Amino acid sequence: MSMQVPFTGDEKESLHASLNRHRAVVRWKVAGLTDDQARRPMTGTGLSLGGVVKHLASVEYGWFCGTFGRPSDELDYDENDPDRDLRVEPAETLADVVAYYDRACAAADAAIDELDLMAVGSSWHGDELTMRWVLIHMIEETARHCGHLDVMRELLDGAVGDHQG
Repeated sequence: MSMQVPFTGDEKESLHASLNRHRAVVRWKVAGLTDDQARRPMTGTGLSLGGVVKHLASVEYGWFCGTFGRPSDELDYDENDPDRDLRVEPAETLADVVAYYDRACAAADAAIDELDLMAVGSSWHGDELTMRWVLIHMIEETARHCGHLDVMRELLDGAVGDHQG
C-alpha cells in the first residue's frame, strides 16, 4: 500500500512523510532480491540496486547527521574511489546494506524529530543550511534514485511500480 503525505499536515510533518514515502519505495525495490541480484551491475557505469541503497544510506547520514554535528556512519569520500558508496563489496550482503540504510534512516529521523525546520547546520562543503533545505534535498535525492531502482528492477525481473499492491 502506498504511503500518503497528509493533506493537512504542517510543513515538517509533510516533508518527513514525503521522505518516508520514498524510503518505503527504496526498501520495496530490493525486497526479495538475492545478494547476487543486488550487486549485479545494471548500467554501463556499474550501478546496482544494492549500490544505490548503500549510497542513499551514506547520504542520509551525511546530510542529516554530519550537517548538524550528530554521530554519523557516513562513508568517507575517497577521491581515488569516488564510487565507493555505490558499490556492494563481496563481503557485504543485501541484508547488511538494508540494515545500514535502516540505521541511517533512524539516525536521520532522530535529527528530524529533535531539530526545528530552521535549525542551521554546516554542509560538507562549508555552506550553512537549514533542516528544511536538507529535507527537501533528500526528498529529491531519494526520489531520483527511486527512479533508478525502478528501471533496474524492471530490467532484472520485470517488477515495476512505486509501491507493492
